[in-house]
Amino acid sequence: MHFGTKAIHAGQHPDAEAGAVMTPIYQTSTYVQKSPGDHKGFEYSRTQNPTRMALEKNLAALENGKYGLCFGSGMAAIDTLMRVFKPGDEIVATNDLYGGTYRLFTKVFAPMGYKFTFVDLGDLDAVKNAVNENTKMIWAETPTNPTMKIYDIRALAEIAKGVDSLLAVDNTFATPYFQTPLELGADLVMHSVTKYLAGHSDVVMGALVVKSDELAEKLYFLQNSCGAVPGPQDSFLVLRGIKTLHLRMQRHFENAEKIVAYLQGKKAIKNLYYPGLPSHPRHEVAKVQMRGFGGMISFDLHDNTMEAASKIVSNVKVFTLAESLGGVESLIGHPASMTHASIPSEERAKSGVTDSLIRLSVGVEDITDLIADLEQAFE
Repeated sequence: MHFGTKAIHAGQHPDAEAGAVMTPIYQTSTYVQKSPGDHKGFEYSRTQNPTRMALEKNLAALENGKYGLCFGSGMAAIDTLMRVFKPGDEIVATNDLYGGTYRLFTKVFAPMGYKFTFVDLGDLDAVKNAVNENTKMIWAETPTNPTMKIYDIRALAEIAKGVDSLLAVDNTFATPYFQTPLELGADLVMHSVTKYLAGHSDVVMGALVVKSDELAEKLYFLQNSCGAVPGPQDSFLVLRGIKTLHLRMQRHFENAEKIVAYLQGKKAIKNLYYPGLPSHPRHEVAKVQMRGFGGMISFDLHDNTMEAASKIVSNVKVFTLAESLGGVESLIGHPASMTHASIPSEERAKSGVTDSLIRLSVGVEDITDLIADLEQAFE
């Protein structure tokens, strides 16, 4: 079954009761049992809910995995995953990391005794030097947020296997439309479903997709035990959003490529970050493991000050200055003061998150209006 067909149909069946084409919103906390333990597979909605189950099966199919699990947010998904490990275990993570993930690792789990090493995952020798017999997971984003670094998933999977470790990939920016890390050797995929999968800036949710029976059993236990699950209404909204994922992602990509071409001519820009550029340091890797380069773009300015960046992001009219990304509307953000403010400035600088870095989440509006808006903001 091809991607567009899976996006619309996977995990979903006409309702047996009324024949509804759309998966119903099962707004219930509990389910009738004929006798103790004799039920239709549902007992309590923290454990499982038919609307959420349809979404989880859909996500597993899109990532070509076996099991999908949904959570109340992307951070809840990562938090639950971390509980598979124990104090003393070591995690090797990219040094170009989403600020919320960095905060969870360093401020919540590190004080408990978990050990984290942050390295450039593009430097495979550095990764090999960082892992050891205590390493339990390599955590990668690719493309990264916000400097759009690309990491070789196959190569990282080989290193992880060499030390009996998991490779987890945050696939939020690429989505399964452009990249399927499990097919490249990853053990687990994480999504901030809030972003492209939901696609309409109206839901907060996270997800994990795995192929291992053993890992799935551990995660299902933790999902039920810790209880950070989404409700059926949000699950329904994401299912509806995913039905147009293939259409939206293609338009995001097409618009982004045209904006990149426009930005290449701006003298005020010092560095332009987009994996589709032949000048991107790992463009060739991106071409191999991705089917398109997505709708996220970042750039910084020759005038490397927050004031210079603020003048641009505060004067857009079609783009919206806001947190988050991946909706149908175009967003513009300043990572140093917004999404990555929780990372110390010296650490931000090491990974390329400068004071003037600006991040674009290119929406699906008319490209002429988007370019005109950027042009007047630059002026």
